[in-house]
Amino acid sequence: MDLNKILNDLEAKHPGENEYLQAVREVLESIEDVVNENPHFSTAGIIERLVEPDRVLTFKIPWMDDEGNVHVNLGYRVQFNNAIGPYKGGLRFHPSVNLSILKFLGFEQIFKNALTTLPMGGGKGGSDFNPKGKSDAEIMRFCQGFMLELVHIIGPDTDVPAGDIGVGGKEIGYLYGMYKKLAREHTGVLTGKGLNWGGSLIRPEATGFGAVYFAQEMLATKGESFKGKTVAVSGFGNVAWGAASKVTELGGKVVTISGPDGYIHDPEGISGDKIDYLLELRASNMDVVEPYAEEFPEATFFAGKRPWEVKVDVALPCATQNELDENDARNLVENGCICVAEGANMPSTPEAVHTLQNNKILFGPGKAVNAGGVATSGLEMTQNAMKLAWTTEEVDAKLHHIMKSIHEACVKNGTQADGYIDYVKGANVAGFLKVANAMLDQGLI
Repeated sequence: MDLNKILNDLEAKHPGENEYLQAVREVLESIEDVVNENPHFSTAGIIERLVEPDRVLTFKIPWMDDEGNVHVNLGYRVQFNNAIGPYKGGLRFHPSVNLSILKFLGFEQIFKNALTTLPMGGGKGGSDFNPKGKSDAEIMRFCQGFMLELVHIIGPDTDVPAGDIGVGGKEIGYLYGMYKKLAREHTGVLTGKGLNWGGSLIRPEATGFGAVYFAQEMLATKGESFKGKTVAVSGFGNVAWGAASKVTELGGKVVTISGPDGYIHDPEGISGDKIDYLLELRASNMDVVEPYAEEFPEATFFAGKRPWEVKVDVALPCATQNELDENDARNLVENGCICVAEGANMPSTPEAVHTLQNNKILFGPGKAVNAGGVATSGLEMTQNAMKLAWTTEEVDAKLHHIMKSIHEACVKNGTQADGYIDYVKGANVAGFLKVANAMLDQGLI
């Protein structure tokens, strides 16, 4: 595989799509040896076929606010690869959404979904619509307009969207209501549904739970556990909520959360009523964490800063892409952090990853660490297809098993000669081999 040629050609075809190009480079660099050792992948053009999405739908969504003013937003759905199952991936509503970000997320989703061992392909979608400050009626009208276009290309065996940043249970409800009216059927075409109409127990917490389960396995390779550890978490949405809950359950202490306005340091630990308050903050739709320090005076708010300067044993970035840079990584190393596990999608810059790995810090990439969310979405699809619902204990046990299996696949494919586990390589190689071999089996399509 001529890595530089592939990347240069891709950049020429997709100039300025930095997040997408970053994600492709990271994967291709780590699977280069495997591809070169298996020339049939090159003969079949697997890489060239894999890095381009099967199709991209772009559409406008005109909607009216409560004052009668008309607005127009852009909507997208990137169907990237369905070699091992229907396209599967979330919808993100945020002003930062553009095609590059959705292609990066869809590309990552291919390998993440493959790692779960469930039959799901990779996709992603969303809009530059900002739900912050909007009324429920405005959000409902926007979601209905979005589904008017999306309905044409999704289905329970074709493409199954879910939630992501800006798309929670409320938005999924509005989207599903319109889908059901248009399609005239009650099927599992969206995941993250309400418990009263087909949703799975622990789905909101699942990404955070899964991230902690994976980090627990990482720590175990060094004879460590969460018991007695201090943990930095970024973000304050569902992933951070799930992570904080599970870390606390396992005996650790979460001491930070963060938002776009800065971060909170609570040395007494974020648990119990404080975790419940996180949900209130998120439900307020204001996207800020400063009020936490007003509610709990023992906590300190640091405006415009990120939590990676706090001395902790474990770091769980759970907010958004590229939130942890090289300087942050150096801070974590110097402060004695032993494990960094990505609860978000690609939250660490390439320079940060190299810094952590060069210092032999346990580092788990998002496509492995945060696969618990989509894994539980897959379990929701199964429950919908079987027309039944599992208990919390059943879903949690299946999630825990899946995360342990993903960790085992990473260790198998990523252990280096010196014993250090390159989880980035392990995750990419394991996911790639499953998808690439499926593509080979199915011919040139």
